Amino acid sequence: MTTRMKGVLAFLAITFGTSWAWLLAARLGLGLSLVNPLVQLPFGFAPAVAAIVVRRWVTREGFHDAGLALRFRSEWPSYLIAWLGPLTLVVAAVGLAAVLGSWSPELTSLDDAVPGLPGWAFVALLMTVVPLLTPLYWGEEFGWTSYLRLRLFVDNPLLSVIATGLIWAIWHYPLAFFGYIEFTNVLLGLLVWTVSFLLQEIILAWLRSRSDSIWPSSLAHAGNNMVLSLLAGLLLTGNGRLDEIAVMLLVAAPMAAGCAWILASRRLTTPRAVGGLPPRAESGAQPELASR
Repeated sequence: MTTRMKGVLAFLAITFGTSWAWLLAARLGLGLSLVNPLVQLPFGFAPAVAAIVVRRWVTREGFHDAGLALRFRSEWPSYLIAWLGPLTLVVAAVGLAAVLGSWSPELTSLDDAVPGLPGWAFVALLMTVVPLLTPLYWGEEFGWTSYLRLRLFVDNPLLSVIATGLIWAIWHYPLAFFGYIEFTNVLLGLLVWTVSFLLQEIILAWLRSRSDSIWPSSLAHAGNNMVLSLLAGLLLTGNGRLDEIAVMLLVAAPMAAGCAWILASRRLTTPRAVGGLPPRAESGAQPELASR
């Protein structure tokens, strides 16, 4: 077994074992709601903990390709895309819904989101909060996009992203049975949800590749949860005509267009940082880990 394979298996075992055990204990043992952000924290940080343990003690390859540097001065366009992208997708999704006759242009649901706060101020507040919450979503990105994705199908970025996206989606599946998200048709819901994760992973991996930093991906992940999912849900389910699955399909359409552009223009690549040698070759690390 190669060191890379050993690391991948250890990462998956730690991530799935600890996070799923927590979900069972929190929901069935303690009766906690998974909608509670504090209850979600151990689940969300399990991939980062697993990546740290594997990098430091299992494969001992270190963090030379982890993308921890902010690189904000040179990569500010990546941060801007990551910050504004989710809001742009919301506009595209509701616009598509309006064209299809599934949504009547009205923003009252945003006005009602926070009593006494106008809809525009609510959106502005969300956009302000997203950068502040980015470190929380780093927990997933550091594990999935900045560890696992770099070690699956290392010579084929597209297969790497597909494999990572599928595993990432499966990791989320228990949430559909523990009250975090509810589907009227569970099988169809999980299928559409999986497609959504695959599309998101293409965009997140692209941001990681173009910036050589995990932070733009973490910012985009925060925006996907706090802006894209929340605003699309409020706007498109307010009149009761659309369910969760329909909303995900409407959001997936513009996201798929963005992914098509990324793939067609060959912008999905392996981050340049992966090609660099670690600052110190630690014992037990295989040459292939430093040479790719």
